Amino acid sequence: MIRIVTWNIQWGLGIDGTVDLARMVREARALADFDVLCLQEVSDNFSSLKGNSGANQFAELAALLPGYTAVEGVALDLPDGAGRRRRFGNMILSRLPVGQVLRYTLPWEAAATRNMPRLLLEATVTTPSGPLRVMTTHLEYSSDALRRAQVEGIREAHRTACARTVTPREDGPGTYVRLPSAPSAVLTGDFNMRPEDPVKRRISEPFADGAPALLDAWQALHREEPHPASFCIYDRTSSEPLCCDFVFVTQDIASRLRRIAYDQETQASDHQPVLIELDL
Repeated sequence: MIRIVTWNIQWGLGIDGTVDLARMVREARALADFDVLCLQEVSDNFSSLKGNSGANQFAELAALLPGYTAVEGVALDLPDGAGRRRRFGNMILSRLPVGQVLRYTLPWEAAATRNMPRLLLEATVTTPSGPLRVMTTHLEYSSDALRRAQVEGIREAHRTACARTVTPREDGPGTYVRLPSAPSAVLTGDFNMRPEDPVKRRISEPFADGAPALLDAWQALHREEPHPASFCIYDRTSSEPLCCDFVFVTQDIASRLRRIAYDQETQASDHQPVLIELDL
């Protein structure tokens, strides 16, 4: 069994107003003995965020999970005016061997809303049944048009990854070395839209070139049963409770999906973590 947990950790800020990354890791471990942990809203040198000391959370999380390969996905990279950088983005931590890592900057269209750059982070992990691409992202909150463009960016990243497995490039030395990849993939993250949103449904539409579609894991197992709420359960400042955190699996591995669970008890973030279990 492969266990993958995804969580928008809000830089470790709990409902109690305390930033505590160690608590977040404990809560994630309580949900499952995960093989891969996908995180959104990880910060470095952002003391302006509520409760944040400005620590390098990418480094802190790596230290909290020895034995896991830590992969950083920095979407926002700014000068702090004092010779350092402020960084914000996603992270994948895996105790499965990690091969090639790719970072896709998602389309950033013009919009008058308050918005920022977004990223799709991909790490190919080695499993007993072969390579598996694990992707995580965090889409724009403020604009449907931006999310629509970002979804197209995700679809294109997945399509081209699949195309490269059908037509492998020439192997070579040094920077041209070719590492294992696969059409099989898991896509996780905070998509900042509801399950019924047409833009969310666009993620799962077929590909003309035969790349395996990305299926909503909850719907694959539970059909028409509504998604559990994953946001604003305990802090309703932004919204009433809703689901905007999803996991997708490619069509070719959907039959291996055994479980998906939304932890609605933890209060270590304003979002709830999501677990999937896949047979090897």
